[in-house]
Amino acid sequence: MKSVVSSSPPVTVIIVAWNQLEKTLACLTTVAALDYPAVRVLLVDNGSEPPLAEAIAARFPTVEMLRLPTNLGFAGGYNAGLRRAMAGDGRYFLLLNNDTLVAPDVVTHLVAELETMPDVGLATAKIYYAAEPNRIWTVGANLNVFLDLKDGGQGQIDAGQWAAPRDVDFAPFCAILIRREVIAGVGLLDEAFFLYYEDMDYCRRARAVGWRIRLRPDAHVRHDVSASSGGRDSPMERYYMAESGGRYFRKHGRGPRLLLIVPFRLFSALKMTGHLLLAGKGEALRAYWRGLRVGWMGDGGRPTE
Repeated sequence: MKSVVSSSPPVTVIIVAWNQLEKTLACLTTVAALDYPAVRVLLVDNGSEPPLAEAIAARFPTVEMLRLPTNLGFAGGYNAGLRRAMAGDGRYFLLLNNDTLVAPDVVTHLVAELETMPDVGLATAKIYYAAEPNRIWTVGANLNVFLDLKDGGQGQIDAGQWAAPRDVDFAPFCAILIRREVIAGVGLLDEAFFLYYEDMDYCRRARAVGWRIRLRPDAHVRHDVSASSGGRDSPMERYYMAESGGRYFRKHGRGPRLLLIVPFRLFSALKMTGHLLLAGKGEALRAYWRGLRVGWMGDGGRPTE
């Protein structure tokens, strides 16, 4: 049964794109088909070369463009969009990666969830792999004692096992609806996380001040996972997963919990090393360990984007 929102509070859709014109156009095509009546679309061009504005305007003239001179990462790109959007009248902000495809009723469902629960600050959809529309990428997740994710449904064929709305500890920011009051109170994303883990960090910050995070399973999104970083196990993806992971666990794993996290992460690093060696991905392995060093020790700089 389709959700019905009694009113239509204004929603700003913020899409961050770095190059990938065709994926961005595909994302915008699905956004243009949204059935929600009060949507403003803001596209943040995160230093793309060539700039995306001309090609976007030709197909989607009503999309507002915000051009950044350099790639500021997902956190930096989202923050630039949120600063612009917060100056407007939007009550909710839908953050979208440019490699996502949204169902027409996704905003209607997500807004309905927040409108009926004033202590829910963020709402996520059931997110599928773009290449396999019935295979789940995530339904949000909770955290285990190691501050890592569990029960996110990843890789499962959707047979109705995640049909009930639920509270979660974490929701990915490739597609998330956020209440204005959350941004006003919690602040913007931490730009130390250039790529990956900025969403895990923000969810912990939001929950720490009392906001709930909610899965709305009848809201559907498809995601081309890791497209912006060159795909699974590319050097760029492995670097930033390792670097941002180190920053996240150092930031949130303080005190006695860190004594559990460090050996767990070391075991995880050894498993990844074995995986990359067996796959013959020497460049990705070197990038992975460089990312671990920077993330955990703050040693050295980031690779050139």
